[in-house]
Amino acid sequence: MYKQIQDFGSKLFSEDVMALYLPKPVFLKWKHSVIREEPMDKESADAIAHAMKTWAMEQGATHYSHWFHPMTGSSAEKHVAFLEPSSTGMTITRFSGKNLIKGETDGSSFPNGGLRQTFEARGYTYWDVTSPAFIRGHVLFIPSIFISYHGDSLDEKAPLIKSMEALSIEATRVVNALGDKSVRVCRPMVGLEQEYFLISKEHYNQRDDIRFTGRTLFGKSAAKDQESFGHYFGAIPSDVVHFMDDVNAELWKLGIYSKVEHNEVAPAQFENAIVYSDANIAVDQNMLVMETLKRVALKHNKVALLHEKPFNHVNGSGKHNNFSLITDTGLNLFDPGDRPHENIRFLTFACALLSAVDRHADLLRFAASTPSNDFRLGSSEAPPAIISIFMGDVLANIFEQIEKSNASTLDKEIQYFTPLASLSASPKDNSDRNRTSPFAFTGNKFEFRMPGSSICSAFVNTVLCASMAESLSEIAEELEPFKYVQEARDHALKICQKLIKKHKRIMFNGDGYHQSWIEEAAKRGLPNIAHYVDSIHALTTPETIAMFSHHNILNERELESRAEISNEQFIESVRTEALTMISMIATRFLPVALKELLSLPEANIAVSYLSDYRNHLTTIINEIDHDMKSLHLAIDEINTTPSEQVAQETIRPLLDRLRSHCDRLEMILPHDVYPLPTYANMLFR
Repeated sequence: MYKQIQDFGSKLFSEDVMALYLPKPVFLKWKHSVIREEPMDKESADAIAHAMKTWAMEQGATHYSHWFHPMTGSSAEKHVAFLEPSSTGMTITRFSGKNLIKGETDGSSFPNGGLRQTFEARGYTYWDVTSPAFIRGHVLFIPSIFISYHGDSLDEKAPLIKSMEALSIEATRVVNALGDKSVRVCRPMVGLEQEYFLISKEHYNQRDDIRFTGRTLFGKSAAKDQESFGHYFGAIPSDVVHFMDDVNAELWKLGIYSKVEHNEVAPAQFENAIVYSDANIAVDQNMLVMETLKRVALKHNKVALLHEKPFNHVNGSGKHNNFSLITDTGLNLFDPGDRPHENIRFLTFACALLSAVDRHADLLRFAASTPSNDFRLGSSEAPPAIISIFMGDVLANIFEQIEKSNASTLDKEIQYFTPLASLSASPKDNSDRNRTSPFAFTGNKFEFRMPGSSICSAFVNTVLCASMAESLSEIAEELEPFKYVQEARDHALKICQKLIKKHKRIMFNGDGYHQSWIEEAAKRGLPNIAHYVDSIHALTTPETIAMFSHHNILNERELESRAEISNEQFIESVRTEALTMISMIATRFLPVALKELLSLPEANIAVSYLSDYRNHLTTIINEIDHDMKSLHLAIDEINTTPSEQVAQETIRPLLDRLRSHCDRLEMILPHDVYPLPTYANMLFR
């Protein structure tokens, strides 16, 4: 363990390493480029590239790669050797500033939603100077963005960086207007918690459904499930401890603060959490966490499952997104602070988030999900699909008092507004956690619990940053005309009152699972988007287009392309599940069931159980055959005319029915006859 800690950051081209390998003027040029004070010049880029190559080759690297996140949910890479022939035929190594800053790959090979024609191949990667390069294996990876020949965003990260810049600008305006003129930059900070399942490689290889779709399309719950809650925070199995040790060793070498690991609620389910970083770096690190979990699991003869709901009726996996906003002077804008004027700043930013989440709830629902997150939301520990905010009892009480105060005397009331003045004195954990809330204030940050475990979290944070920038821009417009800071602070409380009155409908501290909340949410006019495919339209609403366009994050064409890609991916995911189910039923379940039926003794044996068993088996086989024919017809229809409606309303219900039939077979077939590893085997053995 001590050696692992000593190796921390050994594979990361960190700021400390750059300071050692670079001349001081070049290092300072890079620092200024990071905070967007000046662009990177060719000479500085060449010097950084040379230093990066020298360091990487000392670490054993032979290749480099621009590493980016296309709109596939995973990362992409192309390895290029440092090795080149010289003019004399000798072998040399070369890595220029041009190679560092810009790369080229086949832009038509990735989802683009109509932004590119098939014959248009150029796509460019550009170095993200704020995210440090790292080494994995023999390759130096350079975190990058990915854009088309015409400058359209083809990845998840370019919009995120633009949204972070927009949020920084607007948040700084508000902080300055409230009296803190020293703040020049505000950075969105994110901490991500990653849940996952571990199963044996042997079981994984025997289950085509998990291999092709990420989840079990068949299987009934084990006799013992998670009801006793004996797994959460319980003793971690010894073989998993060794796996986690290796995961930590790999992540620590990359400079990733893998801080927390534990069992989750379900058997064979675990969680990894890393320390906060700037939003774009946190996204990069989470992608590395997911890739590391998968790679290391294979070395331990296991497979890490990142699907949101790999096992039916078992707790699903999420990726909790903890969001805060930090100034370059070290202030957390979601921390109440120690003095009343700091409380006003905190309340202003909390109300800005309240407004942002209410105005773009449908977009957040989309951003947090993939088609597979539908199976998780509203189940066990996952929040429901209705977006609401849990503020806690203390903050909710303060909001209520601000809302009900007399607007004409609000300026005077601020002098003796006891809840406001004493807000900082309340404990950070001023109320119990609400695990049924999609958005929860947790003392000095907001935890967004809706995102699914398998997603790239870039777009979640793009939406959070963009919607916050929109709200803060409107607040800044109201505050900046005031010449005196105290006047601005007094008016900020009026703005909070206005925002609370307008957006309080989204505040809810109760049980999000209860039917009464669903009914209450409908009365409040909150969107309840049960299906992922129904949330895709949020990408192209006038409100979304206006927000992203105003801050130059994504234009209308880029948003439409993302909607098209999402629809295609949804249809393809459902189609893949359908084809996998058909294949497994045809080659596994029906042959076994028919063989069992034909092996039964003649009907004249006077055993009622045997007669019932035969009838039951015959009924199930006939029901499977009937629904299989319907599924074939639905697939033919979707192959001819791709339709989200057919995928959602016809194919998915058929998959549920066929699963139910096959799960009934599992309940009656002899153990040695059933063709798949069961839940009991995969989760408990």
